[in-house]
Amino acid sequence: MFRTCSGQVTAGVLRGERSRFQLFGDTMNTAARMEHSGERNRIQLSQATADMLTEAGLASWITPRSSRIYVKGKGDMQTYWLRKSKNRKAKGSELPSDMLTVAEAAETEGESDHSVEDIEIGFDGDTNQGMTKLERLVEWNVEVLASLLQQIIASRGGVVNSITHLSSAERKIGSGGGTVLDEFTPIIPLKRFEAEDLRARRRASSIEIGDVAKSQLRNYLCLIAGMYKDNPFHNFRHASHVTASVKKLLTRIVKFGEGNGLAISVESQRRRAGKVNLDDLAGHSYGITSDPLTQFAVVFSAIIHDVDHPGVPNAQLVKENTRNAQIYKKSVAEQNSVELAWDMLMSDEYSALRACIYQTEADLQRFRQLVVNTVMATDIVDKELQALRKKRWEVAFSSAEDQEGHDDRKATIVIEHLIQASDVSHTMQHWHLYKEWNERFFMECYGAYKAGRADSDPSVNWYKGEIGFFDFYVIPLAKKLASCGVFGVSSDEYLNYATANREEWVRDGEALVAKYVVEYNSLRGNLHAT
Repeated sequence: MFRTCSGQVTAGVLRGERSRFQLFGDTMNTAARMEHSGERNRIQLSQATADMLTEAGLASWITPRSSRIYVKGKGDMQTYWLRKSKNRKAKGSELPSDMLTVAEAAETEGESDHSVEDIEIGFDGDTNQGMTKLERLVEWNVEVLASLLQQIIASRGGVVNSITHLSSAERKIGSGGGTVLDEFTPIIPLKRFEAEDLRARRRASSIEIGDVAKSQLRNYLCLIAGMYKDNPFHNFRHASHVTASVKKLLTRIVKFGEGNGLAISVESQRRRAGKVNLDDLAGHSYGITSDPLTQFAVVFSAIIHDVDHPGVPNAQLVKENTRNAQIYKKSVAEQNSVELAWDMLMSDEYSALRACIYQTEADLQRFRQLVVNTVMATDIVDKELQALRKKRWEVAFSSAEDQEGHDDRKATIVIEHLIQASDVSHTMQHWHLYKEWNERFFMECYGAYKAGRADSDPSVNWYKGEIGFFDFYVIPLAKKLASCGVFGVSSDEYLNYATANREEWVRDGEALVAKYVVEYNSLRGNLHAT
């Protein structure tokens, strides 16, 4: 008989002749005392666990028990059963192995090395049978954003009114004659929630975004997916992979020196009133995770960050003097992605969706600024931008606590590094995931060279280049995340995987590059033959 309870625990090693690692605390006691009410071959869940599954979009996984159970020291408790399913695929949640973040990849170690194309992402029920893999990816992203929209609306007390009064403000955005990059700001003032706001916040699971808004969200993401080119690497599957990493990291942000986790919902915190300091929660994570609009903006940015990516770097676009290069000058692909995705979102057919995202001009402006900053951060090649970002990080995490807008400064730079880590998250995951996405990127670069859109053959320096990428970008990024303390123990996982992948690449990389070239030529030969 299995039972699960979620919450804080204390860990320690019991010494003696049979020394062992053990967990202690109220969460463990509750789980232990739920055993007597369990049933054979069924998994019983506590209310806290059920809430977390619901918030993650997994409400279809659980069903409440018909009657409350008595737990010693707790009294009557409502618990839940995990539903049985022969082929469980959670609606809006389950991703293929190559879209798992570091911790998930570690948990699936030993599974077969499947790619997005090889794995079906099925959902409960029959309504999604017959979907293509791309359609299922779209549906997963729909559920992720819909869940965040529920939280946004809950933070407003359930209010969703017409936003026709914002038409003028919407039209003004991006119409000032400058570029998207011109809108970048080093500090974004985030919305702060008082403890009373969190106490009064409605349950997100009780909020309905409405059929019209949900349909508009689905249509919008279908068009976004269609605007991604069929590149080996910079495609909608990559965007979904980045989104999965962002979503996971947002739940792991902690405030430096406090070590607080963010996986526990506001509803769960409220039920344990008196044991949780809501004032701490209100200011938690520099304002990132207490404001659902901020979370939505970052996830939204992950989904749209490579829209219409041409499959070649910005430097090549500038060299070719493309139309976009003439307009933007630098960060060409990134600025183009923001403009395309934003212009489409502002069209009349998505008014109900926009009303769920924001209700005031201040929220509209904050949403726009977060999208601009987050997508611009994915340009990791521009040396000037990287130098500015490095300096801003050093200022944000210096010892000077009296800086003006201190938490906003930290939040802004943390968001940028969060998306950067997610954009290359394959380098900080299990080896087979890194290897697969590395091959995809090689195929894209090698294809550009063969098409005359690159000056040098990437196969010549790919092996050494990857070592340099680990040494001068990936591993320093993982160390930076660890040193600031924002992501807790997760940053150690990232660093460990990055270091391990570098070692594997040093050993096997040269042979893999040779294999990539053979496979590329084989694929091209087959295409010519047909």
